[in-house]
Amino acid sequence: MTNARQGSTNDIGGGTPRLTGEAKAPIPDAITAPAFPPALEACRSPRFMSLAKILPFLVAAAPLAITTPALAQPAHSGPAADVTTQLPRGAAPSHYAITVTPDAANLKFMGKVRIDLTVARPMPTLVLNAADLTFGAVTLTPAKGKPVKGTAKVDADAQTVTFDFGGPLAVGAYTLDIDYAGIINTQANGLFALDYTDNAGASKRALFTQFEAPDARRFVPSFDEPSYKATFDLSAVVPADQLAVGNMPVKSSANTAGGKKLVTFGTTPKMSSYLLFFGLGELDRATKMAGSTEVGVITGKGNTGKAQLALDASAAILPWYNDYFGVPYPLPKLDNVAGPGQSQFFSAMENWGAIFTFERALLVDPRFTSESTRRTIYGIVAHEMAHQWFGDLVTMAWWDDLWLNEGFASWMATKVTDKLNPQWEMLLSRVDGRESAMSLDALATTHPVVQKITTVDQVNQAFDAITYEKGEAVIAMLEGYAGEDVWRSGIRAYMKAHAYGNTVTDDLWKAVEGAGAKGLVSIAHDFTSQPGIPLVKVDSAQCQGGNTVLTLSQGEFSRDRKDKTPLRWNVPVMAQTVGGAPQRLILQGNGQVTLPGCGAYVVNAGQTGYFRSLYPEANVKALAKDFTKLASIDQNGLLADNFQLGLGGYQPMGLALDLVDAVPATASPAVMAEVPGYLNSVYTMLESDKAAQARVAAYGSAKLTPVLAGIGYDAKAGEGPQVPVLRSSLIATLGGMGDKAVVAEANKRFAALASNPAALDGPLRNVWLRIIAANADQATWDRLRAMAKGAKTDLEKSTLFALLGAAKDEGLAAKALDLALTDEPGKTTSAAIIAQVGAEHPMLAVDYVLAHRQQYEALIDVSARSQALARLGGGSADPAMVTKLDAYANQYLTPESRKVVDRAIAAIKTRIETRARLKPALTAWFAGK
Repeated sequence: MTNARQGSTNDIGGGTPRLTGEAKAPIPDAITAPAFPPALEACRSPRFMSLAKILPFLVAAAPLAITTPALAQPAHSGPAADVTTQLPRGAAPSHYAITVTPDAANLKFMGKVRIDLTVARPMPTLVLNAADLTFGAVTLTPAKGKPVKGTAKVDADAQTVTFDFGGPLAVGAYTLDIDYAGIINTQANGLFALDYTDNAGASKRALFTQFEAPDARRFVPSFDEPSYKATFDLSAVVPADQLAVGNMPVKSSANTAGGKKLVTFGTTPKMSSYLLFFGLGELDRATKMAGSTEVGVITGKGNTGKAQLALDASAAILPWYNDYFGVPYPLPKLDNVAGPGQSQFFSAMENWGAIFTFERALLVDPRFTSESTRRTIYGIVAHEMAHQWFGDLVTMAWWDDLWLNEGFASWMATKVTDKLNPQWEMLLSRVDGRESAMSLDALATTHPVVQKITTVDQVNQAFDAITYEKGEAVIAMLEGYAGEDVWRSGIRAYMKAHAYGNTVTDDLWKAVEGAGAKGLVSIAHDFTSQPGIPLVKVDSAQCQGGNTVLTLSQGEFSRDRKDKTPLRWNVPVMAQTVGGAPQRLILQGNGQVTLPGCGAYVVNAGQTGYFRSLYPEANVKALAKDFTKLASIDQNGLLADNFQLGLGGYQPMGLALDLVDAVPATASPAVMAEVPGYLNSVYTMLESDKAAQARVAAYGSAKLTPVLAGIGYDAKAGEGPQVPVLRSSLIATLGGMGDKAVVAEANKRFAALASNPAALDGPLRNVWLRIIAANADQATWDRLRAMAKGAKTDLEKSTLFALLGAAKDEGLAAKALDLALTDEPGKTTSAAIIAQVGAEHPMLAVDYVLAHRQQYEALIDVSARSQALARLGGGSADPAMVTKLDAYANQYLTPESRKVVDRAIAAIKTRIETRARLKPALTAWFAGK
């Protein structure tokens, strides 16, 4: 799954992103709570079955009426004894045959399922997962015996249904037939509907499914946990003129009465329930062959051309993955399915053979798609395709190891994108990813990569920067330790050993160490089983005989718990002097390393280590002097490390600003694109002092305007591949800080729309419009609203409506909130408007949501409800927000479901402390420029 983040989770330079999507996000001055865009409010989601409810079913009962021959070692016995399950152990499925009949107009569906299952021990009843389902006839048929009618009892809180057949079940094989009915949701949970306007202006409705983590149970009563793998046959009765999509190709299609057809898909491989997929609508499909596999893109009619980037990416990536994993992709086809609208929880989902992605994360529109967005689309395709092996073929046994799916897919996406598009310098993005993770990991409210999951809310809250970005960073570090060839050999062995099965994290570590990475398991355990960030401190550096001898010690970097006893890690360190050969060391508390050469040095060369590097002041100044001699990734890492060390009080903030100041106008565009984010963060940190802000803005204009003048407002033939990204970053940040020239250019281009509707078309359209929206008066806001209502595509429409929430004017922001609760923006766009208001006016957004709880709840995925208010208010620097969020959580949330709220509270408190402490130093530094 790909998270639906706007900007970066680094966005804490004062709060949530002000320049989302196109600009380098502000660098955190206090770790942000939101890992995704602000979303909704209180969670009243049903909980998994409690232990008290499970225990009675774990007691074996003597078999009564229903008997079959005992199986000594049943082939499908469910999760291993040491794997978590919320269902009674003893029964497990081997195959599902599902037939659904959707009634899209009335948002409901009918279903029938036949489940082949095995009972491995006598059981009093059968308990399956079910949510928002009602039940008709239920029949259980032993392999050798007569059918027995059953009754169904639903436990909505536990999200289960208990089938009672009048007596205990004996060990053996059975088929379970169930007639049931369900609802079609309007947000992305279970089977859901997305309404949109097609290219001819007609209103349409398409259906899709979203099951991760615990929502297949909204589509079919099932053993809805990852360890209960089975094969699936899916059939659907659908309108004859619509395209139905499943995990597998269509096996047969036959017309039925009433203009309908019965579509039956091929049998899937053995897989977890959350990977099942169904889609339906007036859709088009375009395909290419990638070896023996047909890759495709599925969109609304007439839009497959906009998915060409995704189609070409899929065809290039699949053969590379086949080779890397050493196990060929096992399905005959792999589609990327584009759905209109958006979610506040995710952007894409890795259903096996039928990846679902919201249009905004898959389609390219030359009228407004930026270069950054094009690369993001490529990365999302690569991420979800990596899941086809890491997650689909081999699946974590329980959600504790969710990171095995997400961290690995993030790492793999970066790797393959860099291999196939080296001109994009994608490895540099790993510094941003590391910072994203550290923004959460530096607070006491963090959690280990491998975390204990017991409830639905904990599953949903596990999709955060620790799972994704720290997961990627740790894997990158371990690959660097093992070496690329050994690492790949270990991955290939892991895939072959566990294909179609389930694993825990240690299975991966043992496979890689077994391939030759001696000592990897202990390092991996340290970084995945305990939270936090190592701090590698250089205690002394001496030049002796042309070499530099570094004495190192280890601590722990933290933003809000400096008085705690530091944890300990086995830290892989790779150090080098500038231009010298790198040297490796596993740091265990204290150590020494001798580096060839003398002069400035780096102790995280290549930035593969997941730790902060604290240098003597003299070395920071020497690195600033030699900045252009460093590799680009070390330049980025050095900027990030020192900025955070300054924010955390480990060294003077001026040292970090000196490094930012040292980045020359001639620096690599990929490095220069990072600079605006640091300046924007300081600008935001000083928002209570307009005079100080003005000095930051003046410095920013002086430093960045010459760079922008050199590359121009518009693309030029032959410019480097990173220049478009730099241009976007410069314009967005300068415009956000009120640079007169950039704001004037935005106003000029916006005015030109009156005579030329295409005046803003191009990759910077949304950058210019964001500047306009932020500074809008009533007339401008009304014009943007009219543009949104008249937009040619739903993708453009949703973007424009969301921008209405970005106004700095509080009165206009309030109007945007009221607009969000109307039908005008569309059911999946309204929450994005409120999220934008939350970025600029967090208290306004939070108060509004609290006053309109039920209306707002309907605008958001069930998956995000316990996190929503925290995401809206988590970027605040107002002490009153702490009180408000805590009171809300105390009233509405459980201890398990309030974790994101607690992170938001910790972020706000840290942000307040940081701003107060650093304001004198920041104002003094910029006053001297």
